[in-house]
Amino acid sequence: MDDMDPTAPVRPGRGADPEPPPPGGVLWSTAGDVRSLLTLPAAFTMQVAHPAVGAGVDQYSVFRTDPWGRGERSLRSVMLWVYGGTEAVAEGRRVRRLHKEIRGTDTRGRRYHSLDPACYAWVHATGFPVALYAGRYLFRPITPAHERQLYAEWLRVGRILGLRERDMPQTVEEFWPYYRRMLAEEIEPTKVARELVATDVDLPRPEVSSPVLRLLLRLTWPALRAGYLRFRAFVTVGYMPPDARAAIGLEWTPAQERRLRRFSTAVRLLVPVLPERLRYLPRARAARARWRAGTR
Repeated sequence: MDDMDPTAPVRPGRGADPEPPPPGGVLWSTAGDVRSLLTLPAAFTMQVAHPAVGAGVDQYSVFRTDPWGRGERSLRSVMLWVYGGTEAVAEGRRVRRLHKEIRGTDTRGRRYHSLDPACYAWVHATGFPVALYAGRYLFRPITPAHERQLYAEWLRVGRILGLRERDMPQTVEEFWPYYRRMLAEEIEPTKVARELVATDVDLPRPEVSSPVLRLLLRLTWPALRAGYLRFRAFVTVGYMPPDARAAIGLEWTPAQERRLRRFSTAVRLLVPVLPERLRYLPRARAARARWRAGTR
């Protein structure tokens, strides 16, 4: 176990690089677990429900034309923030460079820049409530100590992304009033948020190198596309905290909740018995193996 207290506030010295989440911590156990893939659509939809973030993604993102590539690149970035070690800081800087020229007018007619803390901090913040809420279904019961440790580690991710202490609530107690204020005053059903839970939108086929697989995808894509979009909408709304659902105007029925609980129970019981090569994503698996071996 790392000898650094993962719940301690992150206060890097002047000129010092921020520290990524500690090996052996909560994020090391969960971020690279395949179950976390089910939670990412909820966090992303909450992000783009912010008027400025939604406007930026609508104008600049390739999520409509290259959804598979964009998803793969985003996932690779998240894995580096948590498991990248010395690469984490470089990845955080790369992310900021990518957003440097993203600016415009949001859905309420206000000028924005994507690195303004008012919207950039919200993109970071959404991961915490989704991890807590979805974790109750997919991982284990959440204790107050677990919540506090997860938040402290999530602050480290914020520092990796270039957020300053004053840009982020520094404690769990400060986070929840900030979160409720954002839901009440900023979050809305933006165009992009509505698209991400729609089941009748265009979705390009994934690019595959095998001619046989390309032919199979071409023949089966209408059915696969419809099934995928229904499943994406189901997990997006299901693993989103109810107060965020309400702010975005998303419906969720008791019948859907029962289906989600059955599905989540099956996933929660199955994944932990899988071998590590199937349970963890490749970068997470490699980092965990190096840590156990005493190398970084």
